Amino acid sequence: MFIEPAIQFERRGWIEVISGSMFSGKTEELIRRLRRAQIANLRVGIFKPITDDRYHRDNIVSHDENSIPSIPVPHAKSIQEQASTVDVVGIDEAQFFDEELPLVCNALALQGTRVIVAGLDMDYLGKPFGQMPVLLSMAEYITKLHAICMQCGNIANYSYRKTGNAALFLIGDKDLYEPRCRNCYEKGDLLK
Repeated sequence: MFIEPAIQFERRGWIEVISGSMFSGKTEELIRRLRRAQIANLRVGIFKPITDDRYHRDNIVSHDENSIPSIPVPHAKSIQEQASTVDVVGIDEAQFFDEELPLVCNALALQGTRVIVAGLDMDYLGKPFGQMPVLLSMAEYITKLHAICMQCGNIANYSYRKTGNAALFLIGDKDLYEPRCRNCYEKGDLLK
């Protein structure tokens, strides 16, 4: 008599990171992936930092004005508390979250959740930004997007700040930032 072994499939989670400079399409790509998950009838939880209210208080909005409803949260732990019953978690502007974000993303992935995180990989000084380096090191999938340099037209991976404000966290749009390639970023204000 042949007895088939009982095969048990467990749902496995993972972390996807979408990174790049400002105006590279990170939020647009995040929205695209989340909409596809919704089309597949997966339960989706979408989160953003409560401090990012540039375009809308509740929605995640791309520079192309595409949007998707989200939950603004004050800290990373709030995501874990509210995402226990979803299949896919989307997180925008990850660089603005606290040091708990990588732990939260890892815990969600271990419980079988697909976690999609979008954020700036570098700040306006060209240095690794917030928790993004940690997330990039632990992600199973990484997508690096590029903008177009506003000075020369090459690919841009730097977010050049057009104002003298030295605050690390300065939420803004085209009024405060422009994408630049490595060479034009290094030339700084000489190009104005």
